[in-house]
Amino acid sequence: MTKFTTKLASAAALALFALGGNVHAAAVTDATVAFLMPDQGSTRYEEHDSPGFIAEMKKLCAGCKVIYLNAGADAAKQQQQFNSVIAQGAKAIVLDPVDSAAAASLVKLAQSQGVKVIAYDRPIPKGGADFYVSFNNEGIGKAIADSLVAHLKAMNIKPGDGEGLLQINGSPTDAAAGLIKKGIHEGLDSSGFPILSEFDTPDWAPPKAQEWAAGQVTRFGKKILGVVAANDGTGGGAIAAFKAAGVSPVPPVTGNDATTAALQLIISGDQYNTISKPSEIVAAAAANIAFQLLSGETPKAEMTLYDTPSQLFTPAVVTAENLKAEIIDKGIAKAADLCGGAYADGCAKLGIK
Repeated sequence: MTKFTTKLASAAALALFALGGNVHAAAVTDATVAFLMPDQGSTRYEEHDSPGFIAEMKKLCAGCKVIYLNAGADAAKQQQQFNSVIAQGAKAIVLDPVDSAAAASLVKLAQSQGVKVIAYDRPIPKGGADFYVSFNNEGIGKAIADSLVAHLKAMNIKPGDGEGLLQINGSPTDAAAGLIKKGIHEGLDSSGFPILSEFDTPDWAPPKAQEWAAGQVTRFGKKILGVVAANDGTGGGAIAAFKAAGVSPVPPVTGNDATTAALQLIISGDQYNTISKPSEIVAAAAANIAFQLLSGETPKAEMTLYDTPSQLFTPAVVTAENLKAEIIDKGIAKAADLCGGAYADGCAKLGIK
């Protein structure tokens, strides 16, 4: 089992980071803050990110107003939302961009009006945001690839003539997807497992990943030994393609985000791994950064990426072997939400009650 666990913040560590060791000298008590997310290809934004951000902002600033909007993978819509929240008086905007390159102009627009911008989850490489907070996306890509390769080797699976892996990346307009893609290649390129074919999924859309994977199943058939998918949505699309083609068992498929659907696929044996990303942690960090910026403070950064002060968090790889310990025992999800109906037997086998 591959573990990837060097910086996942505890509540105490997050508090220390948030405060930078200092008490807020002139804490803001009344401001409008926007939380703009990119798409609904993953359920994480509604289930984890936005609730986590809103809850932390309310703790920090009970009088602050939070505006949450999701662009639905439409860059033009996100630009409209960005302009709208500025018009509504937002003084800090947490932005997870649909199009990382196009978002640079949004950052410049906001800063010209004294509005702070925090790049969230996906970087804005040429935008000069005031801060960037995320998980370590390149590390995530390498971790899921390493985990899959280690699993195949443990099963004594070696690529024969024409055999290898599929690689399903995220959106080509998402800089974070590019980092995950780079990390996957770091894990696969010297693994001994050839990449049969590779796909950049427009908008991270699961149906597009499924359509592409279906074509590869037809093309390569049993020569596909596994699939490294950049997130749970694209991984789920690949699994659906195998099942529609009558492939059983489904080759091991990776994921990322630990969505409820993906965790259940791991329980049922259809997905091999995912990444446990308690997004509430990063969302809370973003809220603290926004609060500090609005209070005239300089948030503490552990590094600089893309000329932007940055803080990264490193999560853990989750497989059936450690799902109970990483997800249930840590309170990230409840057994009752994962183990109903068709998943009851799988949970029992994993010791989840």
